[in-house]
Amino acid sequence: MRILARFMLSASDLMHFPPPGVPEIAFLGRSNVGKSSLINTLVGAKLARTSNTPGRTRSINFYEVRRAGQPRPEMLFADLPGYGYAKISREISDDWARFVDPYLHQRSSLALCLVLVDANIPPQESDGNLLEFLTSKERPYALVATKCDRLSGNQLAQTMRALGEAYGGVPIVAFSAKTGAGKDELWAQIRASLSLFPPV
Repeated sequence: MRILARFMLSASDLMHFPPPGVPEIAFLGRSNVGKSSLINTLVGAKLARTSNTPGRTRSINFYEVRRAGQPRPEMLFADLPGYGYAKISREISDDWARFVDPYLHQRSSLALCLVLVDANIPPQESDGNLLEFLTSKERPYALVATKCDRLSGNQLAQTMRALGEAYGGVPIVAFSAKTGAGKDELWAQIRASLSLFPPV
């Protein structure tokens, strides 16, 4: 199935969010965890800008996503600012308080949060805090362990087990932007969340 996607707008203020409509898939995670690379892999194009500099995304970037042949977007992808990078953590936390928290609290069209964690580092308290927050707000989410191509088979199995234990047994998709591993599984989760979303 061919996917078409395009940049819609960048918002760092509640007033600039697009009007709620089609379901939205939010991408969350620590700075430099690979959110933009994941989005690009899912749509099969260099849509979101990637950077080696943590904390580069300082706004919510919205992308329209539709199937080839369909005139209107089927969903929006929302790429949220990263968190947890020490050098700019205060600025990032200010951003979150100003417009990211309200987005996660109030956004009526938010269908699914994809929470990315780096498979190459131990479980982080900040990621656990985010999952607790989403649970408290009754936001559906799925966990994605990124950069899995850097681990051997045995290392990956141990990592996935450790992440599952750390984050309460939530199912986790092992993903690699380099190899495409986990792409189909993620699309299946996204499609499932759309089927549960009320029609526009």
